[in-house]
Amino acid sequence: MKRAPTGTFRSRMGAFFPGSHVVFRGKVLHRDLKDADWVELYAFGITGRRFTADETRLLHAIWAYTSYPDVRIWNNRVAGLGGSARSSGNLSVAAALAVSEASIYGRGIDVRAADFFVRTRLRIEGGASLIDCIRDELAARRSIAGYGRPVVSGDERIEPALALARSLGRADGPYLRLAHEVAETLEAGRWRLRMNYGAIAAALALDLGLSPTEYYYFMIPAFLAGMPPCHIESAERPAGTLFALACDDIRYAGVPARRWHRPSATKQEGTP
Repeated sequence: MKRAPTGTFRSRMGAFFPGSHVVFRGKVLHRDLKDADWVELYAFGITGRRFTADETRLLHAIWAYTSYPDVRIWNNRVAGLGGSARSSGNLSVAAALAVSEASIYGRGIDVRAADFFVRTRLRIEGGASLIDCIRDELAARRSIAGYGRPVVSGDERIEPALALARSLGRADGPYLRLAHEVAETLEAGRWRLRMNYGAIAAALALDLGLSPTEYYYFMIPAFLAGMPPCHIESAERPAGTLFALACDDIRYAGVPARRWHRPSATKQEGTP
């Protein structure tokens, strides 16, 4: 077997020089980025761009407004079950983040929402009508990411996000305007799909210059702040008691109880 070539590993992202310095996307971490906010640093690692204080504040809010410490939420439940099973906080939160990849509620819908806005804006600039873009999207995917909510029609996260965007002068970007136009068209038509936070967050991020792929990476920790509380509380309770149900609490309407008989000890192996 031919030996793989050896030599110096090269990276355009960064490198660690033990005892000397760390390069982070061409910047010296402890010199050029020493005053960077953590979210700003995280976004810089993804995009290679430096964000202003106001832009970073908006990026903070996109995460903060959707971090709920409710163990009933699907991904938080994994963190809570980890605590109930006495798994470590690190493993439990990592597992909860992993299931946040969900195509309906999590990162999958983020990518779809951002991609829909980018494609739709390009088509409209090319002469297509918004109503045709909406119909084509529904025909191809049977839904529009960022619109509709299975539990309730309203979304408590939208107004705080929009209020902050207005206060920062970020409420009139082309993608945010498009998000509202889609919402108005859907409400006026027979679809009756109301905008949810997925549309607002994606539009705000696109107006900050993130691509759909960059937005996906940025949103990976979006639910993170609500997860450790779920693990901590479950770990403080008796093990194995998260969502515990007594048998009497279950309404069962299936086959009634049956008696099971041990096979005769006199039967030989292979006897019919």
